[in-house]
Amino acid sequence: MPEPAGWKYDKIIKKMFDPAAPERLFLGRVIPCTGDTVIEDGFVHVKDGKIAGVGPRSALAALPVGAEVVDTGGKTIMPGMINSHAHLSWDGIHDLVQQSRYDSPEMRAYKAAGNMLKSLRAGITLVRDLGVHNANLFTRQAVAQGVFPGPRLLVSGESIIQTGGHTYWVCREASGADEMRRAVRDQVKGGADLIKIMACHDTLEFTDAELAAVIDEAHRNRLPITAHATYNDCIKRVAEFGVDCIEHGGSMTDETIQILLDRKLPIVTTFSALVLQANPEIARAFAIPEWKITERQAAVADKKRFDGLVRAAKAGVPIVFGTDAGSPAVEHHQIAPELAFMVEVGVCPNNLDALRSITARAAVLNRMGDKLGTLEVGKLADLIVVNGKPDQDLKALERVEMTFIDGKRMH
Repeated sequence: MPEPAGWKYDKIIKKMFDPAAPERLFLGRVIPCTGDTVIEDGFVHVKDGKIAGVGPRSALAALPVGAEVVDTGGKTIMPGMINSHAHLSWDGIHDLVQQSRYDSPEMRAYKAAGNMLKSLRAGITLVRDLGVHNANLFTRQAVAQGVFPGPRLLVSGESIIQTGGHTYWVCREASGADEMRRAVRDQVKGGADLIKIMACHDTLEFTDAELAAVIDEAHRNRLPITAHATYNDCIKRVAEFGVDCIEHGGSMTDETIQILLDRKLPIVTTFSALVLQANPEIARAFAIPEWKITERQAAVADKKRFDGLVRAAKAGVPIVFGTDAGSPAVEHHQIAPELAFMVEVGVCPNNLDALRSITARAAVLNRMGDKLGTLEVGKLADLIVVNGKPDQDLKALERVEMTFIDGKRMH
């Protein structure tokens, strides 16, 4: 791996926030997210920050000696959720360009802190922060060093773009292959876990030499690289050049879908801006103009526009949950609308599959499938307690009552 970021050499005498992780036995309705299994009367045993047992209550021979028993009264116990496309230092409330250009570093930190609390309360135990600017590098440091409580974080540092490219007013601009490599190396030096590029807007961005260089440099540093890619020509191009993931996705030919399948590339869909801005009550509360609401309503109603994503999903391309949290009207606790639309539009066949998109498949995307994403013995004890049955009604996820990371109660 690359040389660690400088802060990783800091000596930490004592974390400011470090909850205890006592042995616990959770009783209730269990959704392991390993398949379509739902255990109506089950248990999850947590010990030393890991899952020590899970199954039907009838298989529990005796209560573990000394364990704290958490009887949920039939509420649902499931893996902690993962938002694989979010921007913690954007709040979803204030104008995107204005806060990107003029927020001070201190305001970015406060917004990230607040959004981490909102994420934990919503049952999000891992956030994949795809940057734009480099504030997320410091957010990750604060959580890792126990300065502030937050979910697990995977961060990209600055998103890398061509000079004058998509959202140039907030990302890291570069021109030429050498500058692309330098931009990647600066994110690596800051402690990035992955690299993010903006590969298109209305037109394709990066020369072939620039695209090859930014992808090669990420991989040379053993980091995955993901690309903002929203229509067929861009998706096909970045897939052929070697990125590891597609953000947003869009129209796709059968040829492009086959390339994704051959290269085992997932898509992180992000419908929340469309869905929430199409809701007049929500949109008006965020000062979304009427013309935009009308435009969004037409987009949501036109299911043909999602045909490429639906065909990709049915062909076997992994579809992973993301909200683009921080975009206008998309606050970080909004989870259910995205999942519900994934089922409505057809990229997920049912609620249980949608739940796997935010747990099991998300963990695999983030290269933590052996540690997170499902309730299985030996995995880390990231779990939530939901007042309701999200497999039957995804709105139940608006009633998360407890959130645990490594067996530590965070909400």
